[in-house]
Amino acid sequence: MSVIRAGESAEGAFSLVVTPASAGWEYSSLRVLALDPGGSATFDTGEDETIVLPLTGSCVVECDGERFELVGRDDVFSRVTDFAYAPRDAQVTVTSAGGGRFALPAARATRRLAARYGPAEGVSVELRGAGQASRQVNNFCMPGTFDADALIAVEVLTPGANWSSFPPHKHDEEREGESVLEEIYYFEVANGGPGYQRVSTSGPGREIDVCAEVRSGDTVLIPHGWHGPSMATPGYDLYYLNVMAGPGDERAWRICDHPDHAWVRGTWDAEAIDPRLPLTTTEAK
Repeated sequence: MSVIRAGESAEGAFSLVVTPASAGWEYSSLRVLALDPGGSATFDTGEDETIVLPLTGSCVVECDGERFELVGRDDVFSRVTDFAYAPRDAQVTVTSAGGGRFALPAARATRRLAARYGPAEGVSVELRGAGQASRQVNNFCMPGTFDADALIAVEVLTPGANWSSFPPHKHDEEREGESVLEEIYYFEVANGGPGYQRVSTSGPGREIDVCAEVRSGDTVLIPHGWHGPSMATPGYDLYYLNVMAGPGDERAWRICDHPDHAWVRGTWDAEAIDPRLPLTTTEAK
């Protein structure tokens, strides 16, 4: 299943559950924990390193004798959030006085790192592209921005009527300039609107064909293939959380642009970045 609709994979307190087994791959996973006011949940990380990333609300995260108070946010379109990292082979308790939803991007890990806090002020906010390909990327768990064993995760915010994940690109071969990464796209759309996601075949043995309308809570699994564009419809800002991991010895995000569309990058020098960006900062709206 390449497209998981909101609620289709719910289990108990989790409104979304994507594991390597359910996705049919080996490394990347994502759950979304939904807590009522005063609610609490305890889970084991097992073989996975995991981040607790507030989508809505604030929480307290307890792990390995540490206690992290996450300020969180009203929603993904209100501010850049803080987060907590939990290593593999740990027990984690998440408690929320006001309730909320908390994404748990995760990846199979071999090293056991320390549990720790990621401040919102430390998140690298990148404005990528130009013109109607302008978007904001919150690089909260990228190589060079936050230490992890295998997990790579970012948030992308695209203003209404813009395209992101463009030019279409892939990362399904281990070669110079490209690394193999399984990827999850989890979507939220402002004002209850629709967005769209395209994924297409990149070669023999990597067949995939997705052109799907997505709404808040929907998820697209990308085991391989050209992915992009991600399309924000006019009037509806688009958010997606990308979760990536793969078999490489090096934790690296290396992509190959689609040869038919790579030229588009060369046009950006002559265009301004969309003045609506950044959509969010560490300051609450």
